[in-house]
Amino acid sequence: METKKIAIIGVGNMGGAIVHGLLKSGFVPAADIYASDRKEASLEELKALGVNVYTDNLEAAKNADVVIAAVKPYHIEGVINNIKPALSPDKIFISIVAGVGITALGEMAGRDIPIFRVMPNTAIALQESLTCISANENTAPYRDYVVELFNKMGKTVEIAEELMAAATVLSSCGIAYALRYIRAAMQGGIEIGFGAEMAQFITAQTVKGATELLLQSGNHPEREIDKVTTPMGVTITGLNEMEHRGFSSSLIQGLMASYKKIGNSK
Repeated sequence: METKKIAIIGVGNMGGAIVHGLLKSGFVPAADIYASDRKEASLEELKALGVNVYTDNLEAAKNADVVIAAVKPYHIEGVINNIKPALSPDKIFISIVAGVGITALGEMAGRDIPIFRVMPNTAIALQESLTCISANENTAPYRDYVVELFNKMGKTVEIAEELMAAATVLSSCGIAYALRYIRAAMQGGIEIGFGAEMAQFITAQTVKGATELLLQSGNHPEREIDKVTTPMGVTITGLNEMEHRGFSSSLIQGLMASYKKIGNSK
């Protein structure tokens, strides 16, 4: 597949994670990555890694075949207006901006611009993201490239754009929800006798094992749960107490609250 030069506009938590994921994957060399951010401090580490860095978004976009916008929703219109002279129908524009739809992006950038709306999570830095992708009608020649790009940094699923808000909650926010479970389990582990570092390692590896059981077997979670819940056993006792305290309900309500927040932000 043809190598393309990639610009990342905004290298905060998510944009920076994408840069690191690209470097780790080897999909493009550092010399073909152009990173821009208003904060010079955010660029110093990337410059040391061989990435081309700019404080001028337009200069970064001019050099690239692919432009990835990784900025806050309230900045996207200003960013697009700034880089618009560098956009064209033969240049791919990718937005990872939450809550801003493809139609709105097209009105800002131009309806003839190939626009992908993408939602990764911060595990992209380790090539372990789940990335959801949707696109406008101008993107057919570039679809395989964009899917391959993000497959190099994890797994991708193509979804209808109307599901992008739900994908944001389940995947991008979902990283934080999973980490909060790990933190809570660590605290419990400390209370029953482990040191903090050991509790963290045991919990994190256990969660990793649980996810691999589902990904590799395709089984429903309850099928795997049934394998470790013996009658009158320790596991079912703990699970029932968690459910009595609202474990599943609170998680679902948290997901719904985040989903409603996206809707109210539009």
